[in-house]
Amino acid sequence: MSSRKSAPRQEIELSEPYFHIVAGGRQYLVVRTSHVWRPPTDVLEDENRLYVIVEIAGMQHGEFNVAVSDRRLTIMGLRPMPARVRAAYHQLEVHYGEFRTDITLPWAIDEEGIVARYADGFLYIELPRSNRDTVRMVPVDKMTDSE
Repeated sequence: MSSRKSAPRQEIELSEPYFHIVAGGRQYLVVRTSHVWRPPTDVLEDENRLYVIVEIAGMQHGEFNVAVSDRRLTIMGLRPMPARVRAAYHQLEVHYGEFRTDITLPWAIDEEGIVARYADGFLYIELPRSNRDTVRMVPVDKMTDSE
């Protein structure tokens, strides 16, 4: 006889929308969750610019936003879910819904020179380096004994 106690069964709490699909004599429970996903993102730099490439296929103008604040680049949007047929899906890897990616910028950016374009499912952003990051030497005055 085992001295181990069996763990209590955990019930799945279905507080989110769900539906059943019956196909081929099998029943599938599909739970819809709403979460923010992060698209694949590349960040590269050369001596003058930072390049950001985000893979977000299937987007239209106005479905995403690019914002720069301090030393943070934020890309966010919503990729709409296409109409789906009622069938049993065997593999679902494409993300839909809200997405967001935040990138910490390694140096100050010339915000007036930012260029962003969307083509062939990729968002391309060029962020030129600002000259504000130059080091300024501060002269130190010598104090005299009378001060």
